[in-house]
Amino acid sequence: MVSLYEHAGGDEALHRVEEGFYAKVLADPLLKPLFPERRPHHVEHLTWFTAESFGGPGRFTERLGFAYLINAHRGLRITDEQRQRFVELYLEAFDEAGLPGDEAFREAVRSHVEFGSHVAMQNSLATTDDELHPLREVPHWTWDEPT
Repeated sequence: MVSLYEHAGGDEALHRVEEGFYAKVLADPLLKPLFPERRPHHVEHLTWFTAESFGGPGRFTERLGFAYLINAHRGLRITDEQRQRFVELYLEAFDEAGLPGDEAFREAVRSHVEFGSHVAMQNSLATTDDELHPLREVPHWTWDEPT
């Protein structure tokens, strides 16, 4: 079976999604507190993470590691309203980037973003390591669920 990464169109296509998404969150009043300024490598890191999750190269793990992601979210105190808006804007960026629109792929992307947003929210609210989500590596997402 073709990976989600290949079906999406690889790094170039995922970079388009992440660039569009990042522009949206930087401009969104609800998410602005979580994204107060443009960081030079944020789009690149988002692309690496999504690519690896979807079965592409393991650059995120190799260059940053999952602890980087946990630490990036700790203390942000993400609300459920912000989490939902994050998902909404991601799916908008996905549509605008011209990726395949078939239902199975869209559902895989939606479930990936929903899952990741719940993990990020839990980690953002954790006051101790025991309260962190147990995930400690980039999940490998398939057409059905992560492995």
